[in-house]
Amino acid sequence: MLAVREFRPLLGNFLLSTIGDELARVALTVLVYQRTSSALLSAITFAISYLPWLIGGPVLSALADRLPRQRVMVATDAGRAVLVALMAVPGMPLPALLALMFVLAMCSPPFESARSALVADVLEGDRYAVANSMTNVGLQVAQVVGFVAAGALVTVLDPAGALLIDAATFVVSAIWLAFGLQRRPAPTSDAERQSLLRDALEGFRFIQRSPRLLAIIAVLWLGTAFIYAPEGIAAPLVAELGLGATGVGILLAANPLGVTVGGLAVARLVAPRRREQLIPGLVVLSLVPMVLAGLTAGLAEPGVLTFGVVVALLFVSGLGSAWMIPLNAAFVQAVPASHRGRAFGVAVSGLYGMQGLGALAAGAAAEVLAPSGVVVVCGALGLAAVVLPLLAFVRTQGHVAAERAAAGRSVS
Repeated sequence: MLAVREFRPLLGNFLLSTIGDELARVALTVLVYQRTSSALLSAITFAISYLPWLIGGPVLSALADRLPRQRVMVATDAGRAVLVALMAVPGMPLPALLALMFVLAMCSPPFESARSALVADVLEGDRYAVANSMTNVGLQVAQVVGFVAAGALVTVLDPAGALLIDAATFVVSAIWLAFGLQRRPAPTSDAERQSLLRDALEGFRFIQRSPRLLAIIAVLWLGTAFIYAPEGIAAPLVAELGLGATGVGILLAANPLGVTVGGLAVARLVAPRRREQLIPGLVVLSLVPMVLAGLTAGLAEPGVLTFGVVVALLFVSGLGSAWMIPLNAAFVQAVPASHRGRAFGVAVSGLYGMQGLGALAAGAAAEVLAPSGVVVVCGALGLAAVVLPLLAFVRTQGHVAAERAAAGRSVS
């Protein structure tokens, strides 16, 4: 895949920005928890970068279908570099930092929708599936690097230093995209354009017409909401286990490291036709270890050994979370190229939005329960929530091609 010239900047800038984002996110989360000792405020800080997807994600994602996608990506990266640099101004009050982070996150929906749609334009068939696996594995590696680096650097760099590093990643990304991607016209012509809101609603209606897409979306949103909810209480959970700020980065890195290994195994060892069949079992594997991790953290003696067991269980949970790779490929196969920007916008907006809501709910629960108890609840509720979506997903397997053709006729 790296031999494809346009795929290199699409992958490289995505990984570079991810490392910087995770570094900044952990630094600010630790800072807020150190200042306030509030699990809820810490979770709000972590979740605020996800919640704008719920508010403006589907509407802003429609820009990826009505403007040249390369231009959308360059403009949003340049804007994010400026916003992050402003966040690094010394003495910036906490409310102002959170407001800037919120605006920063509003740039993500159009960027991610344009990037996802461009990858599907550049690569087709199983090459796209392999590239998608590579991107997902790379994402997890970048998150591991960002989280571990954040945990180590937060003790030697103040948040302003971490934010300046993040701003630099966006500058490099914008330059790379400007010169590394072919300039293509907007997928939607002037005659076909309508309001952004109507474009976004069309994305919702397009998905609603397909039982296959509805099942995929339900598994994706509900599964990730519960799997990633404990990330919002990483700081108080590490404090319960008796470790410091470095432990936050290690704890957060456990799941993406597991996804890295699991994603490689799925991509390299499993035939494409069998990957979808593994999804239900992998979803269960991603949630059961969370219950065990919470029980271990709550019942065992706090210390390095208990922390290590919890991290190992979260790593196993990450192995199961590789289900997102074949699920993404199944989603792409059901969406025609003309609607990928809007469809991706809806899917990714809900994905990040549910992660943000999950983190907020975990933070609120941690105000009345021990963080370890919240992890147990997240795993148990997640198992119950995904049963019906998984049954619908299995029931609609084998009908993608017919539904795709029907959807294409209905929206033309």
